[in-house]
Amino acid sequence: MNYISALESYHQYRDTIHELMASIVTGVHDHRLIRNEDALISSMQWLQKNYPFLNLIFTLDDLGVQTSHNISCRNIHNKRPPKGLGADRSHRPYYKLAKDSDSVIVTDPYLSSDSHNLCISSAIRCLNDDNSLLGILVIDIDLADAIEFLMGDTRRKRFQPFFLGIYSLIVIGLFFVVGILLYSAAVEISSLLQSEQASDLHLKPFGIIIFLTLALAIFDLGKTILEEEVLMHKDVYRHSSTRRTITRFIAAILIAVSIESLLLMFKSVLGSPEYLSNAVAMMATAIGLLVGLGAYVYLGARAEVILKNRS
Repeated sequence: MNYISALESYHQYRDTIHELMASIVTGVHDHRLIRNEDALISSMQWLQKNYPFLNLIFTLDDLGVQTSHNISCRNIHNKRPPKGLGADRSHRPYYKLAKDSDSVIVTDPYLSSDSHNLCISSAIRCLNDDNSLLGILVIDIDLADAIEFLMGDTRRKRFQPFFLGIYSLIVIGLFFVVGILLYSAAVEISSLLQSEQASDLHLKPFGIIIFLTLALAIFDLGKTILEEEVLMHKDVYRHSSTRRTITRFIAAILIAVSIESLLLMFKSVLGSPEYLSNAVAMMATAIGLLVGLGAYVYLGARAEVILKNRS
């Protein structure tokens, strides 16, 4: 999930995300976590099983200095040396909000200094019996992973490498066909240049154009699949993403049909009138595709605006 999609989804489900974060921090809130790093590790292991989008858990003192290491599943499972102990976090938003609050606070999204991804932090003050500050417990979550978890998208994400591999194989196959068509066009061009018959000058150029047109249409289709499904992130929950893919796909077909109808029209003018009816039919098909595509884009955009206004 890219940053724009993550931020848009955050603003749409802000209250739900904040309630979830507050409930997580409240659930693990314990005075033992402030001075016992082993307890922090145990809590992180339990939280990770139930909330896989959690990124970090650590503690601060009353001045915003970190009193524990950054406890994450990465350094627990991979046994990496933890970092963060003694770091000054007094400038971070979670400390500024938590130091004067008696309840759980949840920040707005910001870039994590640990993962360098968009994250949200939730913090709560831990008090001694005499109401003096014992420390501040902080939990970070990865925003994109949290949104995918809330929307039930984690299973699909696991299959994403498989989907990318299949799409990549399909694109390679399409580009291979494009190469064959270009080679065939090159052979026809070479044959045309070597031919001495006048009839070849009227007929062979159409065959060359057909090869090149098919190569253009198939290449554009492969390029669309490569960009939409492999190289770019596609948010399946946004109507605009699906609409963009369908628009580009239909546009590639529309170009190919239009060129083929022009070729048939030229053939009918050059002495083959039997192609005229087919040329007119293909031109009408191209017009129908164009009108249908315009209606689809317009109605899809209107529907998306209505859905956004309702949410």
